[in-house]
Amino acid sequence: MGIKKYGPYTPSRRNMTGSDFSEITKKTPEKSLLVSKNSIAGRNNQGKITVRHRGGGGRRKYRIIDFKRYKDECTAKVIGIEYDPNRTANIALLEYEDGTKAYILAPQGLKDGMTIMNGPAAEVRIGNCLPLANIPVGESVHNIELYPGRGGQLVRSAGNSAQLMAKEGKYATLRLPSGEMRLVPIECRATIGTVGNIDHNLINIGKAGRKRHMGIRPTVRGSVMNPNDHPHGGGEGRAPIGRPGPCTPWGKPALGYKTRKKKKASNKMIIRRRDGKAIK
Repeated sequence: MGIKKYGPYTPSRRNMTGSDFSEITKKTPEKSLLVSKNSIAGRNNQGKITVRHRGGGGRRKYRIIDFKRYKDECTAKVIGIEYDPNRTANIALLEYEDGTKAYILAPQGLKDGMTIMNGPAAEVRIGNCLPLANIPVGESVHNIELYPGRGGQLVRSAGNSAQLMAKEGKYATLRLPSGEMRLVPIECRATIGTVGNIDHNLINIGKAGRKRHMGIRPTVRGSVMNPNDHPHGGGEGRAPIGRPGPCTPWGKPALGYKTRKKKKASNKMIIRRRDGKAIK
């Protein structure tokens, strides 16, 4: 993927950048793998906003992605790399020997015409999916399962990969993109390689309207609100927040306050946190 720049024919275009979509080889999605996606604008079944700053945006259809990769001992041919509006990564359309089609996350280096395979018998090659027990130590992987058979849950966004650090007994040790070291059952599956579209984080949005096209509404600072709307609000002019530290709109500490439950069952699977400290 490359980054393209726009000519500054308006102020907002001056620093705007975008993808040149050089990796994309197929422009229309596979109809059999599309489902409609309703916009809920961050609201729950009562119509109340539970996630702020959501709403509007262009209409999208959801592409059904095969995160499980459990069609074993059957090779598949890559017939197209596509853009997916629902995620940062690009997706690849596969056609198996029996004619079945499926979408997967497109790893870096995967191209049209390449063949991939799933299962314990698969080679350690970009795009192949196999159990961690069959992957050599030091290999980069993505789309990693947390529980056998549930499908990939870890390391799925553009440009990310985890490294297999060790295998011992029933668990494999992975270093995640955040720096966290974590144990994962060794029979869980992972896909070889790094998720593609690695330049995604270099894109400069450039203008507010482009963010609205993505379905993201404006974020207003608490310090410019009234006291009944936010703990930071009120005062004459640019007043300080009037508290020992910054707070959320609901009065809970922000910026550095840990929200993970101390007795969470999966704490025992984390060897080292992303900040370098061990879980107590």
